[in-house]
Amino acid sequence: MQKEAKPSAPQNIFDDPVFFENYRQLRENDSGLNGLLELPALYSLLPELGGRSVLDLGCGFGDFARYARKHGAASVLGVDVSQKMLAQAMACTNDESIVYLHLAIEQLQVQEQRFDVAVSSLALHYIEDFSALCGKVFASLKPGGQFIFSVEHPMCTALQVGWVPYENGDVWPVDRYQEQTLRHTTWFVDDVQKYHRTVENYVNTLLDNGFALTRLLEPKPRDEAVALRPDLATQCRRPPFLLLRAAKI
Repeated sequence: MQKEAKPSAPQNIFDDPVFFENYRQLRENDSGLNGLLELPALYSLLPELGGRSVLDLGCGFGDFARYARKHGAASVLGVDVSQKMLAQAMACTNDESIVYLHLAIEQLQVQEQRFDVAVSSLALHYIEDFSALCGKVFASLKPGGQFIFSVEHPMCTALQVGWVPYENGDVWPVDRYQEQTLRHTTWFVDDVQKYHRTVENYVNTLLDNGFALTRLLEPKPRDEAVALRPDLATQCRRPPFLLLRAAKI
């Protein structure tokens, strides 16, 4: 597959065998914050999917693609850079109205006014040129189409060292918040690369590309969830996720 020239090649950490196996177990067991916090918030932003054409950016194992079809979507195009994840997605999918495309999100080609809804779950903080992607998504949406996505919250991507001891308890430190640059961290393996952006950047980039912002979420665990899992209380002390919904008016 021929690739477009880019300032830097997209990292494909998900095909690293150690990373992939750990990530697969995390998602299959639904033991992470994705299933407990991020996905319920993402689903709450969705329009009615009946009869809609959907673009899924960073489709992973195809969970959202199958969810969308179950809820009436006419078709889903899932895009992902990981061959391993797409192989599992295809093994779990028996639906001719779902098409999976092995492609880095950055290499998405504009398909003028093809889609009603574009969705991305925790993938866009791996993207270097967010503005270029927003332009492509805008052009690919029909008038009135919606772009809904989640990212790791900038409070988390700014300084990825996790909780650190401080006086009477741990704190989550934030540093270099305004430096919107590539960050390197360790998650299952060394040197996982993510791009830090401010909340201001995410919002204004959408606006600058013609979108109208319709909702912003920084979800926290519900009281009943914390009662069942007290460890979730720490997620009320800093926002783990940022979710945005924007419309092509």
